[in-house]
Amino acid sequence: MGCDSNCSSCKENCASRKSPQDMHEKLHQFSSVKKVIGVISGKGGVGKSLVTSTLAVTMNRRGKKTAILDADITGPSIPKAFNIHSRAKGNDDGIFPETSETGIDIMSINLLLENETDPVIWRGSLISGTVKQFWTDVIWANEDYMFVDMPPGTGDVALTVFQSIPIDGIIIVTSPQDLVSMIVAKAVKMAQMMNVPIIGIVENMSYFMCPECGKKHYIYGESKIDEIAAQYNTKVLAKLPIDPELAKSVDNGTVENFEGDYMSDAADELEKL
Repeated sequence: MGCDSNCSSCKENCASRKSPQDMHEKLHQFSSVKKVIGVISGKGGVGKSLVTSTLAVTMNRRGKKTAILDADITGPSIPKAFNIHSRAKGNDDGIFPETSETGIDIMSINLLLENETDPVIWRGSLISGTVKQFWTDVIWANEDYMFVDMPPGTGDVALTVFQSIPIDGIIIVTSPQDLVSMIVAKAVKMAQMMNVPIIGIVENMSYFMCPECGKKHYIYGESKIDEIAAQYNTKVLAKLPIDPELAKSVDNGTVENFEGDYMSDAADELEKL
């Protein structure tokens, strides 16, 4: 009753069930990407791009060839974090990502715009098509880990990424506010509907470590992330403090020089994949 023939989002095991069609786009013929990790949040403003950047830097420091596909087309911030302001180049074979100071390959819409401050005022279909092209038309050479910085929410682009790119797992980014459980629930349920594994949760702005008294101050209230992670049978990969030096490094384009190791546990989990 009420069947819409969309077997990919249905859990019923009926006689008329069809095998879900593989909608993954083919990677560029000269590309090689071993693991693809989506970084997602249920809402904006929780530090998703910061988490993506620090994850990529951490894995790069461990000797892994690392890349970032910036799927946040209307709000790209990855190039600024890595102080990349040049335009991407290409030839008849495809488009080449720009490479950061320490060797992280990056593709973002800001690397294709004439002026990086130009707004991207596109409809959803064009945005989704651009994300697909970042996978199919860009030459990603021998990448061990690619991190996909996704826009907030569970809309068109998130759906396009899950359907078009073979995601090996997602990391959910959240913050300690009271609505955290709803944020996590939305991301978890979308991942489950799309059959994408959840690697774990990163809580950003978890606390502030006072440099004078040495105590943790919970600016946004006590963290409930451990209970929420247990509720959804997943792990807490990191609890990032409010660190002015980290924020400054992202704003100044020097995130690769930041010496903190907040993502070490998350990197351990990624190496187990």
